[in-house]
Amino acid sequence: MSNCTKCHVLGDKVSNDKCLSCHSEIKYRLDRSMGFHASVEAKGKECVSCHSDHHGRDFAIIRFDKNKFNHSSTGYELTGKHKTVDCRQCHKPDNISDRELKKRSDTYLGIDKNCATCHTDYHQKTLSSDCVKCHNTTAFKPAPNFDHSKTDFALQGKHKSVGCIECHKKETKNGKAFQRFAGVPFGNCNSCHKDPHDSNLGTDCKQCHTDQGFESHAGLKRFNHSQTLFPLKGKHQQVDCGKCHNVYAAPTAIFQDRLGVQTSNCVACHKDVHDNKFGQNCADCHTEKTFQVSGALKNFDHNRTGFELTGKHVKVECRKCHTSGNFTEPLPHFACNNCHKDYHEGDFTPYGIGPDCAKCHTVNGFVGSQYSIADHRISRFPLEGAHTATPCTSCHKKDNPKWKFKNIGIACADCHKDIHEGFIDKKYYPNQSCDKCHVNNDWVESRFDHNQTKYKLAGAHAKQTCGSCHGRGDESVPFAQKQKFASLTTSCADCHKNTHGKQFEKNGVTDCAKCHGFENWKAAKFNHNKTAFKLDGKHAKVACEACHKKADINGEYIVQYKFKSFLCVDCHR
Repeated sequence: MSNCTKCHVLGDKVSNDKCLSCHSEIKYRLDRSMGFHASVEAKGKECVSCHSDHHGRDFAIIRFDKNKFNHSSTGYELTGKHKTVDCRQCHKPDNISDRELKKRSDTYLGIDKNCATCHTDYHQKTLSSDCVKCHNTTAFKPAPNFDHSKTDFALQGKHKSVGCIECHKKETKNGKAFQRFAGVPFGNCNSCHKDPHDSNLGTDCKQCHTDQGFESHAGLKRFNHSQTLFPLKGKHQQVDCGKCHNVYAAPTAIFQDRLGVQTSNCVACHKDVHDNKFGQNCADCHTEKTFQVSGALKNFDHNRTGFELTGKHVKVECRKCHTSGNFTEPLPHFACNNCHKDYHEGDFTPYGIGPDCAKCHTVNGFVGSQYSIADHRISRFPLEGAHTATPCTSCHKKDNPKWKFKNIGIACADCHKDIHEGFIDKKYYPNQSCDKCHVNNDWVESRFDHNQTKYKLAGAHAKQTCGSCHGRGDESVPFAQKQKFASLTTSCADCHKNTHGKQFEKNGVTDCAKCHGFENWKAAKFNHNKTAFKLDGKHAKVACEACHKKADINGEYIVQYKFKSFLCVDCHR
């Protein structure tokens, strides 16, 4: 009974679960939807519908027609040569990796889909294990799926027609025949090709040759001549190789016919049109850009010509002076105007004699002047005071299109605007002679003698600036607009505020000088005894403010000095 229940459920039919509990290798595949039993043809069927029992010990419980069996239902479709192969050539213990299944000689399980399961790896693990990237099941070779353009070395030009064996040589590896496909060097042409130039031209063949053929030189323009000892510059870059080299020489000798020629040895190829007058170092005057047009001549020693180049002359293009194009033709060079136009148009040409420009200018440039203050002092207008720090262009202004230096006047009003015109009587500065008041150091300092006027300066007045009296008013208003000279009276009240109101006024005028002097505001001239109230006794020692207090007088709150009554009770209460 115990043996029966291994397959049968008591009181019921045979259960698939009972079958799969023993045939675990089938359950493993079903759980993973693998193999024939997971296909549409078998999935969902009862095991006993195909595998019945109790027909004797010799009964084949696994029965199917190998010739009609649809191998695609296993998940592995047979194509190409696989269709003609006998089942047991693949389904044999030697190809099964599972130890238990390997013991069953009649099983069809345990075969991996990997090609190497059945086939020997000819490439000995040097290539990918995914054989179908190159091969198909029709034949092992050629490899129809292989695309050389997807490798690191795409075939181009003549390489497309070369047989594989030319590059991928056969050999013996690990005692077996082997053809190398991976690890074939291709970094340079000489990895496969012999260098007919014996390394005379380097190893970068692509600089001259192309894949279209070894004799195809379309790529010669790509040759990096800078790798040689003679880098090509200027016009040399446009010269055909055959102009300098014998392109018909043997491969081992080609382009070797100019070895050792220095870039400075121009006469090795070019004729010296100067007949060695300037030596053999052509680069002192010429560049590779063109033989006809000179370069910067930065190395040419112009001192040998008798005219040393200094300052701006160093950077002047040769043809600016050598206008004929013949650099050896003598040029006059003893005076600046041999080459330069006189910008001043004769202003500095006394008696018809040309000026020496170097008195003012240098070869470093026309802008700026060497003309010094000492030179100006011997002119009609010596520079003094603030004039010595004034830029030249402040006086010598540009009168289009040239600057003016002569006949610009020497009077102050020739340069400066007379802001006092109409404010100061001409008798104090006849002919606008500003120096009657001003000095050259600055505008504020003055030497005007105020005693010439009706108002002599004394005391604190003599210490004030002119603007303190003649420029009083709003600080934001320019002096020229608020100045007062002729219209300014001698009355103290024109400048000073009358703090006493009308207490000391007589006939509408307050005479401040009766009490005050010019040194300070103290009433130094005031004598109380000359008033209607003489100071006697204790009164002589009383401070002024003890009696003279602030009061409202005619609407002004000021100190009261004038009293109508002098009774004691007016002060003492």
